[in-house]
Amino acid sequence: MNNDTLQILIAMAIYMAVVIVIGLVFAKKANQSSENYFLGGRTLGPWVTAMSAEASDMSGWLLMGLPGVAYWCGLADAAWTAIGLAVGTYMNWLIVSKRLRRYSVKANNSITLPDFFSNRFHEKKKVLMTISALFILVFFTVYAASCFVTCGRLFSTLFGTSYMAMVVVGVVFVLIYTMLGGFLAESASDFMQSIVMIIALVVIVAVGTSHAGGFGSVIDNSKSIPGFFELFGIATPVTDANNVQVITDGVAQFGEKGSYGFISILSTLAWGLGYFGMPQVLLRFMAIRKESELTSSRRIATVWVVISLTIAVFIGTVGRTLYPNALGTAAQAENVFILLSTSLLPPLLAGFIMAGILAATISSSDSYLLIAASAVSKNVYQGLFKKNATDKQVMWVSRITLLVIALIAMFIAMDENSIIFTIVSFAWAGFGATFGPLVLFSIFWKRTNRAGAIAGMVGGGLMVFFWKLVIRPIGGAFDIYELLPAFIFSCILIIVVSLLTAPPSEEIQREFAEVKAKI
Repeated sequence: MNNDTLQILIAMAIYMAVVIVIGLVFAKKANQSSENYFLGGRTLGPWVTAMSAEASDMSGWLLMGLPGVAYWCGLADAAWTAIGLAVGTYMNWLIVSKRLRRYSVKANNSITLPDFFSNRFHEKKKVLMTISALFILVFFTVYAASCFVTCGRLFSTLFGTSYMAMVVVGVVFVLIYTMLGGFLAESASDFMQSIVMIIALVVIVAVGTSHAGGFGSVIDNSKSIPGFFELFGIATPVTDANNVQVITDGVAQFGEKGSYGFISILSTLAWGLGYFGMPQVLLRFMAIRKESELTSSRRIATVWVVISLTIAVFIGTVGRTLYPNALGTAAQAENVFILLSTSLLPPLLAGFIMAGILAATISSSDSYLLIAASAVSKNVYQGLFKKNATDKQVMWVSRITLLVIALIAMFIAMDENSIIFTIVSFAWAGFGATFGPLVLFSIFWKRTNRAGAIAGMVGGGLMVFFWKLVIRPIGGAFDIYELLPAFIFSCILIIVVSLLTAPPSEEIQREFAEVKAKI
């Protein structure tokens, strides 16, 4: 290991140590009760609520996946996705956060999303709870796998070590500190990591733009590539039989620009719909100490997201300007942030910047694992099989579940040619279509009943798989991101089935009216 690599390792080790300390600090309080462990006792302030929500949401794809898309095929795909996410972030905080916070308390002090759905519809047989817990388990396992891919790719690229070994190292580290401190540790560290992430983005875009000759030079280079710097066109890298971009006389080859039409724009904007069903974000709404503080949280979160997404997209264009031939496949393109950091910065500073990627990855993987574990331990184990289980038993089951989920996610992550953006997009669609429509109808339409809720949840979740695997490969007008058709399908099912079956009980409607009256 040379001196530069050693300095990078030292910087990242310092960061890891800080995260572990946070876990230890919050471990005592987290283990006082399952409510503290899974929801932090509803004690989060507005800054921690906002910043931890967005850090846990963005994950490693903000620093690797999104810049990688921009590096590989230009502005359109990345920019429209970013616009959809920014609008979705704002709307979710604006229309969902306050009513969900209030309703989760009214619905028997629900501390998980499956809890809320089950209590909202006064379930005796915990069908909604079980189905939602199973969907959380499936999609968060996939989500966690994307985080472990990021860890493996980061460490193997930096230190020239085995990708698979580095995936294992990442899994072990995330497991240790998630088990230690639960939701409080996760939220506090996510707050710190959101700061690290945005500092890393700002530093790299500033240094990279300077080395590229300034903002104008980056724009000029981008415009010289057909379709690269357009919102209604897309660059098409020329690749060989192994999907590696062709280099001729030292120049990366591109074909004629492709068209980026209405269907493509609709698909990428649809990413914003996913926010309405993201458990890691919705839990922050439920965990804030005061409903009134959600207005401040909305402003903080929106500003952070807009700045971060804008810079992440631009980093891809800066990378293509400085290192046009360095990253020859779509998977390798996701290393552009690493390449810029290690090439342009002193090793010790590069190590801290690399901690930004680690921050993004950890802030998401801990959320995913914790929420999936809570779904099994709190909603399946205690909710169905052992209703008199103690808090201690619930938390032990949670930790065992954490280990099992992490091992499955690690197995999924073992393919080092995985594209982070692709993995994330599928899990994002899964949550958005499974839970998003039901969250909206649950808090805004009093006629929604349990039958409609079950139909919408199951239909939305299954449609994600069906559209992704069967319909979308047809191409043409059907080549739409699976989140949009699945979201619409779920909404239709909720409305139709609710209207065709008996209305909710008077008690349920009274609760709805009481929550609404406080608006």
